Amino acid sequence: MAREDITQLLRDMSRGQRDALDRLIPMVYDELREIAHRQLRNERSGHTLSTTALVHEAYLRLVNVNQVQWKDRAHFVAVAARVMRRILVDYARARSRDKRGGDAVRIPLTDVPDIAVADGDLIAFDGTLDRLEAINERLCRVVECRCFGGMSVDETAAALGTSPATVKRDWAFSRAWLNRELAGSGAGGLTR
Repeated sequence: MAREDITQLLRDMSRGQRDALDRLIPMVYDELREIAHRQLRNERSGHTLSTTALVHEAYLRLVNVNQVQWKDRAHFVAVAARVMRRILVDYARARSRDKRGGDAVRIPLTDVPDIAVADGDLIAFDGTLDRLEAINERLCRVVECRCFGGMSVDETAAALGTSPATVKRDWAFSRAWLNRELAGSGAGGLTR
């Protein structure tokens, strides 16, 4: 399908046409599976969510997203990546509540080594991202796009409506800030 068709479906979704998401998903399904696979690849072994299950859970949550003014495909993918992150964090919280152990979860940070954290530390990492968002929402969105969405600098810039140079600066700042915060929380810091 043409990029214009996707943009039109996103506009239809913004106007409340519920069936637009049903028509959009087949067009972006492979891309959503790649994002889900990338996120799950770094989870602990034996994780009960499959790539397909994560995409389907994200779909169920996206169906209930109201009043979003979708810009384009990149914006939709960025939001879908964030929804998948929330699903994995919710899963980690439930797992921690059940006290079933603490296998390591890997959080991929593009351009930096992965961080291995236990389920409880994934919750701490999520809290750290929430604090970053309180300081500057765009910085948090850059981290989400780059880490959880696997987006390039240019794709992130397009999704956020900013320049690649701004994304590079935000990414450098965010990595340094996360390193400091994670090292201070005991969740471990970035090694570089």
